[in-house]
Amino acid sequence: MAYTMVGTQDLEKARAFYDPVFDNMALEVCWEDEACVSYGKNDDLSFPRFFVGYPFDGKPANVGNGVMTAFQFEETNQVDRLYELAMQHGGSSEGEPGYRPQYAEGFYAAYVRDPDGNKLAFVMYPKE
Repeated sequence: MAYTMVGTQDLEKARAFYDPVFDNMALEVCWEDEACVSYGKNDDLSFPRFFVGYPFDGKPANVGNGVMTAFQFEETNQVDRLYELAMQHGGSSEGEPGYRPQYAEGFYAAYVRDPDGNKLAFVMYPKE
């Protein structure tokens, strides 16, 4: 994967949500202008980037039903912390942190929406 891009209606509001969440994930701002911002690793161009911005066609951003970007972590406390940050910075809950045995024994996840309604998952897969 090279990058993911999600649309926003208000870049300042989106930044208020994504900056603390991605900072906690040790992701850096790699690019920013008046229309978008990208997060990733400045020193690693092979690391997938995540962009938030105004749609290029000038039309309002739309959220796709069933579209979600998932970020994987090693520990449940990382998932918990990101969920808390998302809630504190304008996100809404789509599923509090917890184990989801219906997906796999030991699968732990939290689901949130950003201020524009884009859905994110913070997940931890079972350890073998």
